[in-house]
Amino acid sequence: MSWRPAREPCLRRLVSVETSGDVIPAGRQSDLDRSPGSRPLRGRSVALVHEWFGATGGSEEVFRRIAELVPHAERFVLWKDRNVSEPGLRESWLARTPLARNKALALPLMPLVWRTLTRERYDVVISSSHAFAHTVRLGSPEQTRYLSYVHAPARYLWSPTFDGRGSSPLLAPPRRVLQAVDVRLSRHVHGYAANSREVQNRIRRYWGRDATVINPPVDTDYFAAAPAADRRQSRDYLLGVGRWIPYKNFDLVIAIAEVAGLPLVLAGSGPEETNLRRLAGRVGVPVTFEVMPGKERLRQLYWGARALLFPVHEDFGMIPVEAQACGTPVLGLRRGGLLETVTDGETGFLVDSLDPAEFGLLVRRLPELTPERIQDHASAFSGQEFAARMSAWIDHESN
Repeated sequence: MSWRPAREPCLRRLVSVETSGDVIPAGRQSDLDRSPGSRPLRGRSVALVHEWFGATGGSEEVFRRIAELVPHAERFVLWKDRNVSEPGLRESWLARTPLARNKALALPLMPLVWRTLTRERYDVVISSSHAFAHTVRLGSPEQTRYLSYVHAPARYLWSPTFDGRGSSPLLAPPRRVLQAVDVRLSRHVHGYAANSREVQNRIRRYWGRDATVINPPVDTDYFAAAPAADRRQSRDYLLGVGRWIPYKNFDLVIAIAEVAGLPLVLAGSGPEETNLRRLAGRVGVPVTFEVMPGKERLRQLYWGARALLFPVHEDFGMIPVEAQACGTPVLGLRRGGLLETVTDGETGFLVDSLDPAEFGLLVRRLPELTPERIQDHASAFSGQEFAARMSAWIDHESN
């Protein structure tokens, strides 16, 4: 079968915070190194803002972790999905309109929403942004300190070729307008943090701003501490995890499994399910679909897999870290977040090609890798690491 691309001990390791591509000098580390239990911004009014709030997702988990660091903060979102029971979220006026939960139609209005969110004013505003949340204003920049943790500059505006959204030539003129709006309405932000060096570089390229790199939190302790029965699995299949959408390349994952001659498990959900099931029926290896597995089941799947297949360009990617926390190596592309989360030749293998045969050759080399080394590497991306770095950054940038 020929494949064609789809439609397109961890706390002690914290010795520096990377900023603007450099490392903060050792002389400043005492000001920045904070324990994960510290509570920044006590005695100051704080607003936390996030884009839309879905049932699951890495950005939502980051927002929760930031809220744990600043528990007295008010939390604002554009809207929350109907199946979300997250308490304490204040939805914007957009949530009461027919545009709520329709991201494509609501996108042009988002900058206006973030400027008319509430009449309340705050000492510090921290945004969790992958669209326009970083443009929020809840007070003058002279009186309010604005910090923004960026998961990515809006991909459908700045990098539409990644996933196809907004890539139509007909959308080029409005995309340019929204790019200009994105830059102009974010000039008041005092400090940016990026979830990866990949995003740090885009912030510099698109917005002309520097950013501190703070990798997002992964629950590595949970995934590493699997029951003995899970840890004794035979690791006799390959695994793909994520949203079943075109740019995630799950059709390539299926092709890799066929080339390798190993069973495949696909865990996730999404609009491509029907297409993927049709494709799976044509290959010569068993393909099992696990639709929306819970966290415990996902841990079992990681521990039973010979390798995680992740042939996609992601900004960071929590899934490869979760897999490595289970001692499971990653086979992926040599680009994006995998350059930070996978040590090539030690915790997985990275390739420059989208040829399934290239991946198939690397499957044979998996016995060269050591599960203990893979798990140790993953611990650097723990929730404790994130809490310490995020607390340090908030304290440093809010003064």
